[in-house]
Amino acid sequence: MTKLRILTALIMAPIAIAAVLLLPTAWATMAAAVVFLVALWEWLRLSGIHDTVAQGVLMVVNLALMVALVWASRTDAGFNWVLLQLMVVVGVLWWLLASLWLKHFSFDNAYAKLLAATLAIVPAWCALAVIHGEQPDGHVWLLAALAIVWAADTGAYFAGRRLGKRKLAPRISPNKTVEGMVGGIVAGVIVGLAFALFIGVSPSSLPAVALASLVAVLFSVVGDLFESLLKRQAGVKDSSHLIPGHGGLLDRMDGVLAALPAFALGKEILGF
Repeated sequence: MTKLRILTALIMAPIAIAAVLLLPTAWATMAAAVVFLVALWEWLRLSGIHDTVAQGVLMVVNLALMVALVWASRTDAGFNWVLLQLMVVVGVLWWLLASLWLKHFSFDNAYAKLLAATLAIVPAWCALAVIHGEQPDGHVWLLAALAIVWAADTGAYFAGRRLGKRKLAPRISPNKTVEGMVGGIVAGVIVGLAFALFIGVSPSSLPAVALASLVAVLFSVVGDLFESLLKRQAGVKDSSHLIPGHGGLLDRMDGVLAALPAFALGKEILGF
């Protein structure tokens, strides 16, 4: 299984990196919309929606919302990012609320989960577009945001295995530890700073990058735990079997969905 996971990652990672770095923002966001809608489909199944027609209707509604946001942002002078930036703020507020939901892990309401799906998927997609669309280095910053989450996952895994003792959220995800989370934070911040240096951020802005990276990692932990809660309540191990050795697409994107709005907002507020 480990070999299969590594092989799958070696295939998927270059494709994702190439799409982020090489595609124009319009094409990158369209490709991302497809990926995010697949993750939405898995979220709907975890929420108890198994009827194909109902799944299709809900996915079309969310796609229509994405299209409406883009259409409403078009102006005669070009593209106005304000509406998408507002959705980024909505996403951050949602994940803060989700952190409170985790404390009441027994709460299990299908309608609330459907609303949560939209509040997670659409703002994350908007954050991706906002980050990628920033000139001249938006594509690199988007890769940085993704790499921060990937590094945090890896750091948490190895730190948790070697040092993990104190459980982070035993009722939701028994294998996650406080020590693993700290390891993930360290790895994520280091990667964020490395990208900042590569892009050429001034030394005076490095603390801001470190802070935004830290917040993005913390939000990714909330996203990871929230998906674990959905799976626990649904009684399944993975969101689907779409990716060999990895489970579902949502299993790989849960942290990203929460981290992207946090990183985008942090970048805007801290000005780097």
